[in-house]
Amino acid sequence: MLDVSPGIVCRLIDLAREFHAQQEIAIENEPQALDDDWQSQILEPHAEDPILEEFCSVVADLNPDQQQQIVGLLWLGRGDYELDEWQDALDYAADAWNEQTGEYLLAHPMLAEHLTTGLEQHGYECE
Repeated sequence: MLDVSPGIVCRLIDLAREFHAQQEIAIENEPQALDDDWQSQILEPHAEDPILEEFCSVVADLNPDQQQQIVGLLWLGRGDYELDEWQDALDYAADAWNEQTGEYLLAHPMLAEHLTTGLEQHGYECE
């Protein structure tokens, strides 16, 4: 069960698509854990990007549990967890949580697709 609004997730999906569609954004590998600090190094050149700022602002406005659910949706959609392992994904996200969740999420070049798939597995879809 999701405690984060599917509408918020859909907004993040739209922002992620817009951010990753920019030609100057090149992310070679996906980070494996929330505590990987290289995502901030990758995104640092784009610190003034208004899409990055809005995405991170939306994520920062969520409480940690909601941020962890979005990370869980990423992992679910990426195939790291199955829906029946949802609580395990949330437990791991809680253990690894930090204040760079927005940056961690955007460091995944397939974020929009993974979030869409994770959301669909919970029975929601974006319009």
